[in-house]
Amino acid sequence: MQANMAHELYQKIAETKLLPLYTATDLSLLGKLEEILVKNDVRFIEVTFRSSLANEAIKQLAASGELIVGAGTVRTLAEAKSAVANGAQFIVSPAIVPEVIEYCIQQDIPVFPGTATPGDIQRATEYGIRVVKFFPADIYGGLKAIKALSGPFYDVQFLPTGGINEDNFTEYLQDEHIIAVGGSFIISESAIQKDSEAADKTLAALVAKR
Repeated sequence: MQANMAHELYQKIAETKLLPLYTATDLSLLGKLEEILVKNDVRFIEVTFRSSLANEAIKQLAASGELIVGAGTVRTLAEAKSAVANGAQFIVSPAIVPEVIEYCIQQDIPVFPGTATPGDIQRATEYGIRVVKFFPADIYGGLKAIKALSGPFYDVQFLPTGGINEDNFTEYLQDEHIIAVGGSFIISESAIQKDSEAADKTLAALVAKR
């Protein structure tokens, strides 16, 4: 049940505390993205399947071995398989997708299924999963909801995304049941395109605050 690889990845993400969500529409910016992440020692990136360039972006970012590259917004088995074939080392889904979870477990690929309710979390734990995505965090009660859910699900850690930003992310990270926070506020293609130096400084400030 994802034993060794998942445990190692969980440890690394718990140390990093930040999981950037990145949607690629311009592959020419990937080099600058990697440079900024490596410079700030944020070695994780979740490339979302919200564009047709997701697989190519995963492939290019995984090539150097500098980053732990994952695929996000994975809703189908086909997407999971193609992401892994292109170098994705973890999978994030917006919901409980049984065929994706089962494939990842078979391949020893860490998977973070999206959850929002006690029923969702229970279904994830039945697969042996102990770290779940909580999405969209702001709509489903944010930190207050996570604290409440951590009562019955005391052995589960949460990776909240949705509505997390530079103003509230440290409040989330203070909760022991939150392994890390995710979002495009950490770094995004539009921010790099607009001003890569400013994007670098923003990430450095987030790293300093975590």
